[in-house]
Amino acid sequence: MDQHKSALQGIEAMTLVSNHHFPRHSHDQFGIGVVAFGVQRSWSGVGSVIAIAGDVIMANPGEIHDGAPVDGAPRGWRMIYLDTAFFASQVSEEFAGPIEIMRPAVRDPLLARHFARLFRCLTDGQSDRLAGEERLLGTLMCLLQRHGMARPARANLSPGVAKAIERLDLAPEAQISLAELAAFCGVSRFQFLRGFAREVGITPHAYLVQQRVRLARRLLVTGQSPAHAAILAGFADQSHMTRAFVRQLGITPGRYRAAVA
Repeated sequence: MDQHKSALQGIEAMTLVSNHHFPRHSHDQFGIGVVAFGVQRSWSGVGSVIAIAGDVIMANPGEIHDGAPVDGAPRGWRMIYLDTAFFASQVSEEFAGPIEIMRPAVRDPLLARHFARLFRCLTDGQSDRLAGEERLLGTLMCLLQRHGMARPARANLSPGVAKAIERLDLAPEAQISLAELAAFCGVSRFQFLRGFAREVGITPHAYLVQQRVRLARRLLVTGQSPAHAAILAGFADQSHMTRAFVRQLGITPGRYRAAVA
């Protein structure tokens, strides 16, 4: 995996070639990319999805998904991730209210061409700011006009699970037990564990580790060392963080920090 230096703040760009099986997880950003070669199978809220070379792959913030190669063969793809506030600032003049991308993978050659021009602008180190902004807006307009819709409230979460997510989001670095979360929601441990996994798609612990990886990533962006970021994010040590970081993001914390510094 290569983490590129992006020409625009608020956007991360990366190139990935891997046979890594990413576990169920989500991002706190909007993601859009194009498969360069190979085949990827992923689980999503709409069921199992197959993406082949040329397909555009997309994800909303907080959307649970995974990713696996087919028959163990490597696949390659390029991705950009847009911070949610940055994304909203770019489209607010044309789209009012929260936006959701409707499908995790589409065959859309026009959008793929927009993405290719934007990715080149972001990563070639030669394009000026105006060119980058034009390519960005062109890509986002194409994306949302063809594959976007107003996002409904998260009414599918029960009050107890919503409270647990709020608690885990608030302080992912803090230690907490299953009994504490269940008591916080007013149900038994068994009821809480079953309900959380059913509604969210992953277990409470998997969700917590995901949030700790996100916190560690933000700390690394600010210049914290991997060892210090691991402690601040609630991991037992740096090696524990590194395993979780690579499992979810496909890159080591050290390489990520060097790319975004």
